[in-house]
Amino acid sequence: MPAYAFAHLFPRPPIHDDVFVYMERIQDTLDPFGGHFIVHGGTHEVVEGPWEGAVVLIEFPDMDRARAWYASDAYREILHLRADNMEGPVLLLEGVSRDHDSAAMAAAMRAAQNDA
Repeated sequence: MPAYAFAHLFPRPPIHDDVFVYMERIQDTLDPFGGHFIVHGGTHEVVEGPWEGAVVLIEFPDMDRARAWYASDAYREILHLRADNMEGPVLLLEGVSRDHDSAAMAAAMRAAQNDA
């Protein structure tokens, strides 16, 4: 099952040079864990609710590799370059298979709720 590192970041203008150094170095920390960018800032269109900040989404083959990347010495060495200059939550998320069925998930959740 794929896994994702998701960040909702709020850069503090002007962007500090440490952030550029972080961006230059992060791919080398992802490669050993099969991580690659799906979304990296860029244009977005808000269709519901308020939104500020930038989004980063990195895909990994599985949750174990996502966790291992985040805990790796290589990533820990550069993490402060971003964290000291941008606020915002970072999450590791387990994905779903391509044949995920939200109706079946709703039925299971409804049944569990009714049994409680």
